[in-house]
Amino acid sequence: MKSRTKVVVIGGGIAGCSTLYHLTQEGWSDVVLVERDELTSGTTWHSAAQVTNFGMTQTMVGLKSHSIALYKKLRDDPEYPVGYHHGDGGIRLANTEEQMQGYRHFASMARGMGVEFEVIDAEECARRHPLISTDNLLGGLWDGEDGDVDPAQLCQALAFHARKAGAEVYRSTAVTELTQHKDDTWTVYTQHGDIDCDIVVNAGGYRVNEIGAMMGVQHPVASMEHQYFVTEDIPAITEAGHRMPLLRCPISDYYCRQEKDGLLVGFYEQDCKTWGMDGINPGFSNDLCPDDLDRVMDVLEGAFERMPVLAEVGIKRVVNGPITYTIDGAPLVGPIPGKRNAYCIIGLRAGLGEGGGHGWLLAQQIVHGEACFDTWVIDPRRFTGHATVELTSRKAIEDYQNEFRFHFPHEHRPAGRNAKTTPLTPILAAEGAEFTVVNGWERVDYIKPSPDFHPSLSFDFDEVFDVVAAEVANVASNVGLAEVNGFNRIEITGKDRHAFLDRMMCGTVNKRDGRLGLGYLLNHHGCVKAEATVANLPASDRGPDRVWYGSAAASEYHDMDWLRAHLDPSEDVQLRSLTNDHTILVLAGPKARAVLSDCARGDWSAEAFPWLSARECCIGFAPAVVMGVSFSGELAYEIHVPNASLYASYLALREAGQAHGLKLFGARAIDSMRMEKGFLHWKTDLITEFDPLETGLSRFVELDKPDFIGKAALLKRQAAGPQSKLVTLKIGTNHAPAHPGASLMQGNTVVGTITSGDYGHRVGMNLAYAFVKPDFADVGSTLQLDLCGKHIAAQIIEPSPYDPRFERMRA
Repeated sequence: MKSRTKVVVIGGGIAGCSTLYHLTQEGWSDVVLVERDELTSGTTWHSAAQVTNFGMTQTMVGLKSHSIALYKKLRDDPEYPVGYHHGDGGIRLANTEEQMQGYRHFASMARGMGVEFEVIDAEECARRHPLISTDNLLGGLWDGEDGDVDPAQLCQALAFHARKAGAEVYRSTAVTELTQHKDDTWTVYTQHGDIDCDIVVNAGGYRVNEIGAMMGVQHPVASMEHQYFVTEDIPAITEAGHRMPLLRCPISDYYCRQEKDGLLVGFYEQDCKTWGMDGINPGFSNDLCPDDLDRVMDVLEGAFERMPVLAEVGIKRVVNGPITYTIDGAPLVGPIPGKRNAYCIIGLRAGLGEGGGHGWLLAQQIVHGEACFDTWVIDPRRFTGHATVELTSRKAIEDYQNEFRFHFPHEHRPAGRNAKTTPLTPILAAEGAEFTVVNGWERVDYIKPSPDFHPSLSFDFDEVFDVVAAEVANVASNVGLAEVNGFNRIEITGKDRHAFLDRMMCGTVNKRDGRLGLGYLLNHHGCVKAEATVANLPASDRGPDRVWYGSAAASEYHDMDWLRAHLDPSEDVQLRSLTNDHTILVLAGPKARAVLSDCARGDWSAEAFPWLSARECCIGFAPAVVMGVSFSGELAYEIHVPNASLYASYLALREAGQAHGLKLFGARAIDSMRMEKGFLHWKTDLITEFDPLETGLSRFVELDKPDFIGKAALLKRQAAGPQSKLVTLKIGTNHAPAHPGASLMQGNTVVGTITSGDYGHRVGMNLAYAFVKPDFADVGSTLQLDLCGKHIAAQIIEPSPYDPRFERMRA
């Protein structure tokens, strides 16, 4: 064994083998994989190994397309060929028009990644898969690239090519301990010797948290028992003369694919079962759980109805093995929160089908700092302190029970709710609030007009449309109050705090006491990494001179890791998270100043407290920091309050607001209003695939600064010219919003992708943002939006159609 290497990958399933292979493809040969048993001895060996292009985001589609291309390459490799049935085709069935509408959206989204899906009717489903019945069937989504791969051959081939490029693989080598040193390097202790390395990768499959415990972390990954059986030969398959397409059925919660001349049929039963919650037997390797077909009888009956041939054929073997889940079903691929030089590729419930792509994106992150796609959808830091294994197990059960049922817009399923709340959560619920979830926080979505109000799930505008319109109207004409909980807040102290931020941010950093500004942090490729408000608070009895760094709720771990990674030991800078200690109350509307003046001492006039000011005060008697900043486009104040005083400040604002028509509003109204103002959402419109110039943020870039992170790369990108431009669109229909990922077309060519869409109630426009190829990005140009299968005119307009001079915010 080596005693020193650059990277140690722990785990020899598809995750570890793919990572090792792709590290060598990115040019790193001094890399090692260690596996406690044999390669593929965990979940990988018993995988159903289906390989599809289908994904619910463009990143997921992109990594799956990479997997398919890689597996085809390995299949055709004469040195170490892999068994891969590519192009059998696959159908996702549907029995409601809403499901079919969703499939049309996913087809539009995939087209932007170069993937063609086909939406077909029930008769065509039966023509392509002659074993199914069309009873209770509307149609399906066809993926012509669908297929399945041999798990063991795939992993052995990846390891073979990695070894050929210089990597080493140590089997029967259990990791016993991990130690990180002061220089952030690691020692990996194994039963056969110790390896010093720069970087550790946890690819431990269902043993992920055994490895995590050695690092002092717990990952939100839980395992579920999953059963499938393989049938005896079916004459209709033998006689067909071609392989049967794969089938995934949300109606009856099963899937099937051809296995020799029979079928492999897998089940997602409602009476499902977690696995390994109380520990895993050390000897569980190349092993299975006991068969339990009684548990799947309800699902099996539905499968019999859809495929009557199943009732006529015997079962050859039953497989029941563990598969891993995360809180939202997507894997955790990227940096481990709070750790340096530590990565993970875990929670891959569909590991074989997409593992090639996951290892590809992870290797890019390790070697280059970023991947070619924005990887937030799989980033381990998207979950924060609420993400326990217990919460994960509840969400895993829910996801398992809904395996083939995609999430609709604004759908929030019930498992694991109330993970993060504030003292106002029950108060707002009593006021009729309906809640959405943001990084585990229960945040008001809108105020229900009646207790029994339940909007339908659809890709069209739903029944909340008029509710949001009324909330927006009150904010625009009177004053509204909203709780914005979970907002990321980092207190930065020390005499070098401004110099530190000046190096981190690409624009001018406001250093004046009592003033704040908005700025952007870039990665080393010159692309957008983070967005933050920076508020300067002078010394007082509440603390020393300090900066409050504020960013999106979801960025809590992401931004802290980025800031800490760039601290210079010679700088006098300290970082402290206040995210879970404070909550923001937003007061917005032309009467906001009057309400604030009625419940807080001091002069709140435009002269004494202009836009982009910050001040410590009391709301009633509750301590607070007020910032003159707006995401709605109206005169507005962010009132930052310690959670212990939140209810008291809320009562003071409600009492003061009675004379001014104050009403509550929620996140849906905020999103509508920010679209009208041209304000962007992090990880929706602000992503690592584009630089700030392409994103329309040139006013926040100061290229005359001596230096900032990403400056050299940004200058190179500027010289090369933009690859895309962010534009604002007016959509030529009022029946549905433009959904993120949907394709913008010029003729038959995809020229852009939607990032956000919503109705602007103050301007009476259906609005969207999109990244569009520069040749098609001129104001006044008209493109065609593929909106759930219908081509709708989309005209590029000037950004900020509501109050473009920002006069109302400064009033």
